Amino acid sequence: MAEYTTTTVEQTELIGVELGKNAKPGSVFALDGDLGAGKTVLTRGIARGMGLNEDDVCSPTFTIVNEYDETSDGGRAEVPLFHFDTYRLGGSDDFLDAGLDEYFDRGGVCVIEWSSVIDDLLPKDTVRIKIQGNGDTRRIEVT
Repeated sequence: MAEYTTTTVEQTELIGVELGKNAKPGSVFALDGDLGAGKTVLTRGIARGMGLNEDDVCSPTFTIVNEYDETSDGGRAEVPLFHFDTYRLGGSDDFLDAGLDEYFDRGGVCVIEWSSVIDDLLPKDTVRIKIQGNGDTRRIEVT
């Protein structure tokens, strides 16, 4: 387990950059934390670490999943990023009924905000990240 404390958006994003640099096809990152804790900021960093255009990264609250495969230089990445927000789902059955579990086998990197909603479906080797915020300070636990 690793623990980090950040006091700026940039510091939180840099933790994501390091995670993204080490991500491999099939990697799953499960993010949990309160509204505004920095889950999407961390995801933007993961995208940047993967060489993707992080400017496009936004919370998929109403679409449930966003796919990113454009590199920072405008090309196409070999490994896409699938960014989920499961906050509005009723549970694992909703995730399965929508066929979203198929993303785990598509050879990309999955980042799942509000992952506790589908905890029983997450692959065994999922990297779990808990973000707690208080004002400008964030505590990030990676297990």
